Formats: sequence, structure tokens, C-alpha cells
Amino acid sequence: MSVRDDAARLLEQTRAVYADDAEATAQLDALDRRLHEPLRLALAGMVKAGKSTLLNAMLGERIAPTDAGECTRVVTWYRYADTPSVTLHRRDGEQRRLAIHRDRGRLVFELGEASADEVDWIDVGWPSSGLRSLILIDTPGIASLSLDVSARSTDFLVPEAKPSSADAIIYLMRHLHASDMKFLESFRDTAAGASQTVNAVAVLSRADEIGSGRIDSILSANKVARRYELDGDLASLALGVIPVAGLLAESARTLREDEYAAFKELAGLDREARERLLISADRFVRPSDATALGVDARRALLARFGIFGVRLATALLRRSTPTSTDFAEMLVQQSGLNELQQFVRDQFRTRAAILKIRGVLDGLDQVLTDFPRDDIDDVRAGIERIRVTAHALRELSTLARARADGLPLTPADAAEAERLIGGKGTSATARLGLADDASDEAVRDEADRLLARWRGLGQSPLTERSAAEVCRVVVRSLEEIVSVLPAVTGSPDVVLAGRPGQGAS
Repeated sequence: MSVRDDAARLLEQTRAVYADDAEATAQLDALDRRLHEPLRLALAGMVKAGKSTLLNAMLGERIAPTDAGECTRVVTWYRYADTPSVTLHRRDGEQRRLAIHRDRGRLVFELGEASADEVDWIDVGWPSSGLRSLILIDTPGIASLSLDVSARSTDFLVPEAKPSSADAIIYLMRHLHASDMKFLESFRDTAAGASQTVNAVAVLSRADEIGSGRIDSILSANKVARRYELDGDLASLALGVIPVAGLLAESARTLREDEYAAFKELAGLDREARERLLISADRFVRPSDATALGVDARRALLARFGIFGVRLATALLRRSTPTSTDFAEMLVQQSGLNELQQFVRDQFRTRAAILKIRGVLDGLDQVLTDFPRDDIDDVRAGIERIRVTAHALRELSTLARARADGLPLTPADAAEAERLIGGKGTSATARLGLADDASDEAVRDEADRLLARWRGLGQSPLTERSAAEVCRVVVRSLEEIVSVLPAVTGSPDVVLAGRPGQGAS
């Protein structure tokens, strides 16, 4: 029985206890849906951090509103559906479908007569392949001048009396402020609950602005991100810091042929005319005889790509003449989006099952607290049993400890332990520090070597008890790597169960 099956069985056991309580049963039904649906990944950050723009970039479609309208003041869920739909959920429980249409390629839906204050959340169903394994949740800006707007994100992501509704979070920040740290601390304490996990990644959004729109802006942003990653306080709250030029990423993934042609026109200008035109955003949209592109066309390019994107696109087309599809991918590669999506795959999607189980167990705890009964001891024992026996949860707890307080090991051993329990990714090669294309033999040899070393360290009489506990977690992770190797090498009698951290599904 998998850990998820165990959690599902515990939910059924709890439902039997509360069969006569409609409110408790409704909460248990919600936990059951959470257990079986895709990972809930929320995007959060201050106002104008670029959350909706990044969400559009991740999906490759302009479906999230990015203006300052009423819709951006409401928590909005984006999930997979065979046909498009938008459903408004009012605070009084009423639901109604919203009409949707396209405006210049962007999805538009209006709240109608309802104000943002009357809306609990909006549910968008969309036939996007990117939503098959993720539910993306767009939240209003925190630290907003409107206390009501900030409260909607706070109540959803870091509620005071219950676990967070998100399994993991992408936190966008333009610079590191005290309010960013405060929010991430609250999310860690609320979302992690008793499992003590770190399940957030920080994104240095609008990264192109760090270098004032220069072509090397992303390089400058990378240096800032690495500096933030070395900040001990932030390292305890986020698994990494990744710079992303969100506007460029969104526009590249939705590039139109007329925009591609416009960039080719700019790239074909002589050097002096081109440099004079691109010296600043203001200069770029002034009337000019240097290019056949009119002012309106240049304004549209600037609005879609920013001055950084225009400069970068022009430079790329001067070096080569790719197809529009290849050109769009070149822009995406320069935006930092691929690195973020790879991080989400390595750190969140591979751990989706265990992150959801963690949220369900915390939710079960809350149900038992809110609806006390005399006959719930078996349920409490079941919650504790899963937390103690699920190795993937122990990995996450140890990883959080490593980030927050450090591990009771030498610096070299602590760094290796963090990598082996999945701090750099959950695949066998990432854990072992090998190349992605390492052979099965190389994986086995390295796993066996490290297994012997960490067993010896854990059993040494010189190793303190706290360090030995960490060693046991590392040894278990290595044992799980070794356990799946026969399937990897082609044994017909073994079914691959998944890498450590993936077997909870």
C-alpha cells in the first residue's frame, strides 16, 4: 500500500467517525479532493511583482488578467478542463458562470455586478497541457495599499486557524524586502505545519529591470539571485532564488508572426540607426524615418516585450535567421523561464504526492481540533504513524532543518547529506551528484560507495545521536535508490516504483 493509499484509508476512517456532522464531512470531502487532484502551486508576491504575467508564461497562453481590474483582486484557480469555463464563487455560496472572450489574444472575463469584496474565488477551467499536472493559483498582491486585497492573499495562503490551501508556492519579488521575509516565514510556519517542510521557491521577477534593460540584464540578475541564496534567513524559507524576465517569457511563448517580422525589420537597420533607436524606451517610440515600423507598431512591441526584450530580440536576429518558432524558443531560453520550470519539475512535481499528503494530514489535524470527539484517538494515531513512517516526509523535514538551523555534521558532510535527501533534485543522478545521462552501472557504484560510507558514519561510536539520526535518513534515501536499480537495468520481474520522494503516489 502506498502512502497516498494509506492517507485515503485514514480519510475514510475519519469520515465514518463524523458521518453525522455535515460540516466536518464537507471538510473531509475537500481533503479527499485535494489528495487526488494535481499539485496546487500558488503564485504570490507584492503588487505589480508580475504574478499573472509569469503564470501566462508558464502556460504559454494569455489567460490570466494582468491589468489592475477587479479580477486581479481575487484569488483565481487555473485547472485543466476539456472545455474553457470560468466560474465565480461568491462569499455567500452562490456560483455562476462568467462569459469569456478574447481581446487582442488575451482572455477577458468580467465580474459583472459582483464586486471583488463579494467574491470568494474564481475557478478557471482551461484545456492547457500545462495544467494536467498542476493547479496554478494566482493571488492578489500582498503589502497592498488596500488592506482588503492583501487580506485575500493572506487568508488563502497563510490563514491563522487552518493549514494553507497551497501545496507549494512561487514567491515573486523585485528586491528582497522585510515584507517578503515576513510572508515567507508565515507561509513556512502555516503550510509546513507539523511536517516542517520548505516548499517555496523565490523568483527575482522583472529581472530585466535589474540591469536597466541592458542585454546583459539577466546576468546581473543571476548575480543578485546567487547573493540572495547565500542569505541564511532566506535560505531557510525558500529552496532557491531564480531570476526570470516574466514579460519577455510571456511574450516569447505567445509570439505572433507580425512581431517576428517587426524584429527582423529592426535587425536589418544599419548599426547607427539601430543603436540610436534603441538607446531608450522613450526614443524607441518617437517618430522616426529610420525604420518602416510606425510609432504604433513600436509601441505595441515595447508594451509586449519591454525595452530589454526589444534589444535582445534584435541582437539575436542580427546573429542568425531562425524560424519564428526557433526564435521564440531562443527568447524563452534567455528569459530564465526554463530554469524555473525545471526547478518546479525537480523540486515540486516529483514530490507532488507527498506534498499533498502533508497538506491532507495537517487538514485532518485541524478537523480533529475543530470538531473534538471521544472516539478520534485512532485517527490521531494514524496521522502520527504516517508522519513517522513516510520516508519522503522525513526527507522534507530534514531538508527544512538543514536550511533553517544546519545539520549536526561537518560542512562537507552536511552539503552531501542535503544533496542525497533531494536538496538539488529528487532523481537518482541529482542525489548522487552524477550527470543526468550517467549509466546504470555508474549510478549503482556511486550509490553503493555512499551507502557504505554513510552507514559507517551513522554507526560510528564517535557520531553524536543527532548526527546519527541524519545519517539514518540519508541511508534510507540511498537504499531506495539501490532498490529500484534492477528495474532501471531492465529486469522484467521488477516494476519501477519511483525514485525516493516519488513513491508516495
